[in-house]
Amino acid sequence: MSRRDRDRDREGKRGAGSPVTVTVCRGCCCGTEAKHPGVDHAGQYERLRTAVGSAGRVRAVTCLDVCTQSNVVVVGPSSEGRAAGGRPVWLGFVLMDEMIDDIAAWVRAGGPGLADPPGLLDLQLISVSRRVREGLPE
Repeated sequence: MSRRDRDRDREGKRGAGSPVTVTVCRGCCCGTEAKHPGVDHAGQYERLRTAVGSAGRVRAVTCLDVCTQSNVVVVGPSSEGRAAGGRPVWLGFVLMDEMIDDIAAWVRAGGPGLADPPGLLDLQLISVSRRVREGLPE
């Protein structure tokens, strides 16, 4: 099955529009033992995928170019959230399981534009340049 066919199947099951997308940086700095020893990066990624379930889409990318604030996660709004004014939210220093749980809970609640971030995620908000924001793969 092609990616386009899979996407059409997903849209048919979820209704029109795209789901909340969680982009997890896993590359040169984020997700590495060298930068963050003692953090189970692979375990966190799987925990996030499992906790988000069918409420959204979780994907890993090689580098989001914000290495000084690793581990970086971007929570992008669903189509409905974007229509309500939601924009991608960049989170830095996502290193603890509690943060992963808060991100998953936010996605399940609707994500940017539809729900406020839970817990202490406000403290994880980071600002990035337009060059970096526009470089995020679709």
